[in-house]
Formats: sequence, C-alpha cells, structure tokens
Amino acid sequence: MLPVVAIVGRPNVGKSTLFNCLTRSRAALISDFPGTTRDRQYGDVNAEGRRFIIIDTGGITDETDAMGELITQQATQAIEDADKVLFLIDGRAGITPEDRNIAKSLRRTGKDILLVVNKTEGLNPDISTADAYELGMGTPLAISAAHGSGISNIITTLFPEKNPAEEENTGEFAGHIKLAIVGRPNVGKSTLTNRMLGEERVIVHDTPGTTRDSIYIPLERFEHKYILIDTAGIRKRKKVRESEVPEKFSVVKTLQSIKDANVVLYVIDARLGVSEQDMKLLGFVLECGKALVIAINKWDGMTEEARDNAKNTIDRHLDFVRFARVHFISALHGSGVGNLFDSVNEAYECATRKLSTPQLTKLLAQAQETHSPPLVQGRRVKLRYAHPGGHNPPLIIIHGNQVKALPDSYKKFLANYYQTKLKLYGTPVFVEFKSSDNPFAKK
Repeated sequence: MLPVVAIVGRPNVGKSTLFNCLTRSRAALISDFPGTTRDRQYGDVNAEGRRFIIIDTGGITDETDAMGELITQQATQAIEDADKVLFLIDGRAGITPEDRNIAKSLRRTGKDILLVVNKTEGLNPDISTADAYELGMGTPLAISAAHGSGISNIITTLFPEKNPAEEENTGEFAGHIKLAIVGRPNVGKSTLTNRMLGEERVIVHDTPGTTRDSIYIPLERFEHKYILIDTAGIRKRKKVRESEVPEKFSVVKTLQSIKDANVVLYVIDARLGVSEQDMKLLGFVLECGKALVIAINKWDGMTEEARDNAKNTIDRHLDFVRFARVHFISALHGSGVGNLFDSVNEAYECATRKLSTPQLTKLLAQAQETHSPPLVQGRRVKLRYAHPGGHNPPLIIIHGNQVKALPDSYKKFLANYYQTKLKLYGTPVFVEFKSSDNPFAKK
C-alpha cells in the first residue's frame, strides 16, 4: 500500500493549488473564492523517486453552519485516513486564530505533521516562516505552490527514503471503467455516489450546487473495477450569476468529466421530469459518443398515477437516446441501484466491442433487402460493403455509389438496424458513408 498524505488548512491558503502541483494535474478546482473545495479529492504523486497518495480537502473553519460542518467532517476523515498530514498556512496573511485552532486539533491526532508556509514568492524565507514557529510544529517549509518553488523539499521531507519498488504500480487505474454521474443540481447524484460506494464519501446537502468539483473515486465490485466521477450539477446559463465564478468552473469540469468518461450515468429527478437542460446535456453526451445509462431517481413514494405520467413523459422526451437502458431507482433507500452496474458493464462492453468487415457487410446486405435504398434521378443508390472504423463508440463506414444523395431517414434506419442486429445496447452507433471512385470518370 502506498503511504497517504492529507493536505489540511483553513480556506484559501492554496491547498488545491498545491494538490495540482504535486500531482502534476488540474484535477482540483481552483479559484480565489474561499470554500471552492468541499469534498476530499485523492491523487497520485510520483516524483523525486517517491510515490504516495495525496488528499486535497476543503478549508477547516470555526463556522457552525451545516455546510461548514460537512466540509470539516470531510477533512477530519482525510486526516484519519492519512499516514502523514501536511498543514498549509498562508505566509502573507500571517498566523490566524483559525490556524491556531487547527494546529491544536492536529496535535491531538498524534499524526506525523509537516508545517508548510505557502505564498512566499518574493519574500525572504526566514522572515516569511518566522511567525509559524509559534504553532509548535517544528521547522516550517517555505513554498510557493502557484510557482512550483519548494515542492521537492516537501516530498523529500515527508519521505526521506525513496520507494522505487512502488514504481510498478504506475497506471493502477488502467482497465477501470470511468463512470461519470451527471445531471442537473439536486437530483441526487452525490447520494447515488455514496450509495454505490457504500459509504458517505461525498457531501450530500439539500442546497443545489453542493458538489463543485468532479471527484474521481475508485471502486471494485464483483471483480469489475470502476472510477466513479461525482460531478457538479449544471443549471441553465441564465441562472448562473456573474458572481458565481466557482460554479462556472464547475460546469467546465463536468463537461470535461463527460469527455473523460467511458460511460455516463445520467440522473433525472422523477418528480421534476425531463427538462430542456436535461435534453441539452444528453445531447452533449450523445455528441461526445459516450455510452449511456439513465437513472430516474426519487421513484420511491410516488403514486401509481404519478409514475405512469412520469414514464409517458420520459419515453416521449428521451426517444433520441432510446439505445440507453433506463432504470427507476431510489438512491436514498438503495432500491434498483445494484442493477445499474449490470447496465454500465453492458454499455461499456458494447461500446468497446470489436466488429468485423464480413459481419458488417452481411448485415448491410440484409438491411437493403429489408428496406431498399431510394432512387436518385432514376438510379438506385448502391451500398457495396461496410467495415469498422473504430470503437468506443462503434463507428461503421459504408462504401457505395451516390451516398451523398442518401436521405437522413435512411441513414438513421441503417444505424438503428446495426444497433438492433448487433445488440449494441447502451452505446450510440455512428455510420459514415464514402463514395466509391468511378475508374471511368476521367475517360
């Protein structure tokens, strides 16, 4: 097992910036607004001949509001999980009462603690760290996470000995199915994430927009390995005020997570039905060619009449993604959640399945016998053969004459025919057409 280090501190001291610097990534959402990070984020550090897991946490505060307490609980859990703690303070702001309270709490844990003074660029290291000695946590390190200075000192101080034996673990998430849980705010994405994991891993609150970052969480279930990605809910653009900069960043992170995922689990609130925003987000998922599973959440407690109305509405609005399996679930109570994994596995297998040229050409001939291509200027369009053009999602390339004249309705018929005959459930199927060159065109 790799050692685990938790980064803790009050809000806005640069914990997420340091996390990104150590992991050489942009995994953590960064902004100048305090409280941007809420859930704990795990990352892999591999530098200076050392390898370890780093945890980014939200800012620990003395505030007693519900959200502040939940963020602090997440940070406390990270400290419990960690072998060592990296306590970060702001070198320009000096020692604050919150820093002193955090230091007092950390001393009670008995953990190995490294005190780090951030934002010291352009300052004398001795002067910038002088106040930090009063916290009684040994010799502090002066760094600038934003500029990358002093980072190697953190790594070598935390782990004086190299651990080259751990190098073989590089790419430990290879072979995992990346599953992005997506939807509008407050539809139950984080509740569903926790239910699938079997623990309170991410913050759940009634306030829309509780999740701000995209949290990547490994999960192993029945010999299948996943990376669950809990994403921030996306509202309509006009509802996002100019002052809500973190939410704008969250939207970008969610869209990036969709592109990064192998399968998208789209969550819809059964009581609210399918909105225009749902249609746009699902359109983006389809445009990205992602495998898709749909979960209709909060199905518990609804009357039969309400359920029938909801099903009719859902069927009507989701016709353009009818390749996706639809599940009616309750993330809060767990009903129907276990069945989601079967559909996720099926969608991933179908999206990555290798197809053969003979198989596709044979089905093309059968499709034309079932429904002949139309006539164009008195001549029938000839489709000669088909071959695979790629997978994830499946791409089928069809060669023939006058293919540019094929109407969209016939192209859609062929895509649906392949989807049905090949039993490609949970993934879109894309078909491209190429004209065969006429050898006598220039004679």
